[in-house]
Amino acid sequence: MPLTTTDLLDAEYFTDTAQPSFVVDELTLRPWSADDAPAVFEAFGDSGIQRWHARIAVSMAEVRAWLEAWAKAWNEAAHANWAVIDTDTGTLVGRASLRDIRLTDGQAAAAYWTVPAARGRGVAPRAVAALTDWALNQRGFHRIELEHSVRNTQSCRVAAKLGFALEGTRRSAGLHADGWHDMHLHARIRGD
Repeated sequence: MPLTTTDLLDAEYFTDTAQPSFVVDELTLRPWSADDAPAVFEAFGDSGIQRWHARIAVSMAEVRAWLEAWAKAWNEAAHANWAVIDTDTGTLVGRASLRDIRLTDGQAAAAYWTVPAARGRGVAPRAVAALTDWALNQRGFHRIELEHSVRNTQSCRVAAKLGFALEGTRRSAGLHADGWHDMHLHARIRGD
């Protein structure tokens, strides 16, 4: 059945173009590399990351596979994942991503985490702001969603600080290690 619209986003941008890097204050957002595996493995040992994410790292081999998948996802126009690095020290301080990219209507979901030593420094808001600006104002995305457990008040503050409007609560929509969580759905659209 023919579509009545064309894809809002050009797949070739992702499949034929190297993933960009961004510098925001003292942070650098760059594509992941195999050298990041030890830092990612350590990050996923943190109880704070484990609490809000559905996975843990059980081996370096598993983490290396994640890094390969994250890089491959860019070339497939499926997801865009960046390492967030302290520019001065070269230390990994977090991850920022656009998940579930939909070329047809220009939508994606923002996701992120920060390592314990970087929390409280505004890493997540600055990284997500950079990706959101790039996506909406430079790449032509129409909508970026941000979803989190209603129990994750820090993520709710990040969303509000960045102008992601709270659109509602999805009941029992996120399965975490401690059971089902209601999830807040926030979003920004181009022009907000």
